[in-house]
Amino acid sequence: MGLLTILKKMKHKEREMRLLMLGLDNAGKTTILKKFNGEDVSTISPTLGFNIKTLEHKGFKLNIWDVGGQKSLRSYWRNYFESTDGLVWVVDSADRLRLEDCRQELSSLLQEERLSGATLLVFANKQDLPGSLNKETIREALGLDDIKTHHWCIIGCSAVTGENLLTGVDWLLDDIAASAVTGENLLTGVDWLLDDNAARVFTAFGCTFNRPHNRRPYVWHHVRQRFADVNIV
Repeated sequence: MGLLTILKKMKHKEREMRLLMLGLDNAGKTTILKKFNGEDVSTISPTLGFNIKTLEHKGFKLNIWDVGGQKSLRSYWRNYFESTDGLVWVVDSADRLRLEDCRQELSSLLQEERLSGATLLVFANKQDLPGSLNKETIREALGLDDIKTHHWCIIGCSAVTGENLLTGVDWLLDDIAASAVTGENLLTGVDWLLDDNAARVFTAFGCTFNRPHNRRPYVWHHVRQRFADVNIV
């Protein structure tokens, strides 16, 4: 397989993204997903397993996984981590009593190796409800400023009215796309291939590459994502 073929495969995969939507139960995850998809949100049932929707937005194919947040289901979240490009963490801004629980669950997620390359979008949902906490208070309560391992953004929103949902998703897609493999960091992808016993592909070119130890984790994540379906023979 030639280098041009590899690059074409990478280009194709960059147009498809896998988003994982998590949060405590009753945070509004399913309502957000349905509202973003233009569906009726007047009647929403608790998610006891997961919902998956495939949408087209801004030229990207989005595979969005909405997983139930009941305490009995959280141990199963890890089954959905693989190949995640973006993590959407939904917070019920009116649920003051469970903010610490929310912080702990998010902190645990961000330590997962399979989510190390995922961009984080926090939706401070239910801003339309009286007495809901604003996004700055949620930001402080979750300790978002202490996160150094992921790109993140917090957006105050309302799943019912649709306020700021598009703004949040647009930011998420832009950040994921920006961290994808480009010509500037192509050598990082090649280096990964070489480490994976694929040096014979490039021997004919007389190329020598060194591992850039200081690359951020999300770059390595996207390199692995882009080359996941490439078979070297």
